[in-house]
Formats: sequence, C-alpha cells, structure tokens
Amino acid sequence: MTNRKLLFFTGLLFMSFRLVAQQEQDSILANATLPNVIEYALKKQPVVQQSLIDEEITSLQIKSKLADWFPQINFNYLYQHNFQVQTSIIGGNPVKLGVNNTSALQFTGTQTIFNRDVLLANRTAGIVRQQAKQQTAGNKIDVVVNVSKAFYDVLASEQQIKVIDENIGRLERSLKDAKSQYDAGIVDKTDYKRATIALNNAVASKKSSEEALAAKKTYLKSLINYPANETLSIVYDSLSLEKEIPVDTLNGADYSKRIEYRILQSQRQLQQANISYNKWSYIPSVSANGAYILNYLNNDFGKLYNTSYPNSYAGLSLNFPIFQGGKRRYNLKQAEWQLKKTDLDMVGLKNSVNSEYSAALASYKANLANYIAVKENVALAKEVYDVIQLQYRSGVKTYLELITAETDLRTAQINYYDALYGVLSSKVDVQKSLGEINP
Repeated sequence: MTNRKLLFFTGLLFMSFRLVAQQEQDSILANATLPNVIEYALKKQPVVQQSLIDEEITSLQIKSKLADWFPQINFNYLYQHNFQVQTSIIGGNPVKLGVNNTSALQFTGTQTIFNRDVLLANRTAGIVRQQAKQQTAGNKIDVVVNVSKAFYDVLASEQQIKVIDENIGRLERSLKDAKSQYDAGIVDKTDYKRATIALNNAVASKKSSEEALAAKKTYLKSLINYPANETLSIVYDSLSLEKEIPVDTLNGADYSKRIEYRILQSQRQLQQANISYNKWSYIPSVSANGAYILNYLNNDFGKLYNTSYPNSYAGLSLNFPIFQGGKRRYNLKQAEWQLKKTDLDMVGLKNSVNSEYSAALASYKANLANYIAVKENVALAKEVYDVIQLQYRSGVKTYLELITAETDLRTAQINYYDALYGVLSSKVDVQKSLGEINP
C-alpha cells in the first residue's frame, strides 16, 4: 500500500511539473515572425480577451431577457397566527370570522402573451450579439495595426544596430590602417586621431541605439502581453518584406468595409427597434395567470395541516396605461432624434474615412518614393566607399574623404531600412483605411 501511494503522488508531481512546463512554453514565442506575433497578441492581449468576455456577458444577458417568454412559476408559503380573531355582527349576534391559525401553500404561474420588453429582446437578440462581435473585431484590428507598427519599429532599430556594427568594423580597419601609416611616417597623427574619434562616436551611437531598441521591445511586449522577463527574438526575411510593399492604390475608400461603419449600422438597427418599442407602448400588455392554493385553517396549531381547503383559478390580465402626461410621445420623439443623430454619425464617418484614406495613401506614396530612392543610394554609396578605401590605402585619397564616404554609406544603409519599414507601416494604415484588415 505504501508503494502504491508513493507511485500515486510521484505521478501527480510529474503531471504538475509537466503542466507548468507546458504553460511556460505556451507563454513564449520560439519563432517571432510578424504573423506569429500578431496571432500571439490576438490570444493574449487583455483588450481582446475582455471583448470576448463582453460577448459572453452579452449572450447571457440576452438569454436572461428571453427567459421572460417562458412560464414563470412561483411557490409561496404563508402562516399567520391570530391573537384576536376578527368579530362581526351577523343577525344581531357577534360572530368570529376566522380561526386562530391560518396557513397556505400557493403555486402561481404567469405566461407572457404580449409584452414590449420581451418582444424587443426577441427581435434584437441577433443584432446585439452581432454588435458585440463587431466590437471585438474592431479591437482586434487596432491590435493588429499597433502590433505591426511596433514590430516594424523594432526591426528598423535592429537593422540600425547591425549597420552600426558594420560601421564599427570598417572604422576599426580604418583606424588600423591609419595607425600603420602613421607608424610608417606616411601621414601625420591627424588621420589616426580622426579615426579614433569616429570609432568612439560609432560605439556611443550603438549604445544609444541598443537602449532605444530595448525600450521598443518592451513596448512591443506590452502590446502583445508577452512575459517581461522572457526574450523576444524577432524573426524576419528582408526579401519577403520587400515583396509585401505593393498595395493597390487604385481602389477608392469604401466605408462599407470599415468595422466602424458596420458597428454604426448595428446601432442604427437597434435604434429603429427602439422606435418600434416606444410605439408598442400604445398596445396593452397581455398575460395569462393561474394559481393552485392549499389553505389550512384550524384553531389548534397541532391539527392545522390535517385538513386542506384548496382553491384554484386561471385568468387573463390586460394592462393598458390610458394617460401618462405625454410620456410615451416624448419617448418616441427622443428615439427618432437618436436615429437621426446616428444617421449624421454615418455621414461623418464617410467623410473621415475618405480623409483618413487620402492621408494614409499620401504617406504611403511618399514613403515608397523615398524607399525607391534610398535603395539605389545604398549600392552607390557602397561602390564609392570601396573605391575610396582602395585609393586611401594607395595614398591617392585623404582620410577625410574616406570618413565622408563611410558616413555616406552608413547614412544610406540606415535610411534604407528606415524607408523600408516606414513604407510597410504606412501600408498598414492604408489597409486599415480601406477596411482590409480582418483578423
């Protein structure tokens, strides 16, 4: 028995460790590509999770309201002890009306036939669920946009650090060449000192970029709800990213594809239903009701429940308010004005979508033009640097010209990556304005 218990508890301990390890594995990304990071964010982001919870709450609220269509059955228990039984004069004689102890078991039921509250809940259930899902979709779109931009921002910083590393390598070689030439008496110490200054500046620039990268990664982690103490290693393919640059700029903005427009449509449908709801206030509420009651009457409490005197009934209830001071008419007018206000919101949304699309498209085209220009500059700057470096080693060019060429190369490389990720970020804005992001 002891060995069995030991095996049992060992098995439980092993399963617990395995479960914890699985949870830790699920909380980190082994392959942090942009699609994987977005998928992770859509699963872990608190805003998205809250939206899904709101969907569930909305569904339960709808079920709660629709439950009023079902028969409502209740049970009541009553007991009353009369210290003094009521007396009445009948035929000139005092007669006690009642007994010392009374009790009743009441089973009552009502069935709604027409009630505007439950009718509204029934007709708008689908729209309310749809609106909750649309709110979730809107939050997911915001997450995708923000995560994509933060991802590209991190990539730009990482590439900038790689460019600086290459720059440091070139400067170290240049410093070595300058030192050799100085030791050989070919040049004075000016070139050597300039090389040292340039190298120190590059090292300081790298440190600054690394600090900025750490902050940007922290921001990206917060967007996707990634564990702060875990490493997030971005994975990307520059060639694949370049292929993702093109976007169809011939299509105009279609506001009907925007989630904001669909949310307003749902809101408008609900307000139309609210107008009908206020109109139904002029229709009587009708319900069926019935009861079965067991009455117990006896002066002796010990014999109270020996004999029952049942009674039962069924009936129909109609309720119609005749005059409410104009309240129904005012509520109806208010609902109609709210509908008109939503119509104006839809007009405003159309205008803002067109404006947003124009701005996003202008930014995309500007970034694309800049990207095309600086992409060519990288090849040209690299060619110029290689030529001047050879000429400097041969004593044809001065060290100042070499430093200038190296600075131009570094600037061209950094501008290239900034332009690449800038045009990708602006593409995300264009896709959002067109309503093409549907996570």
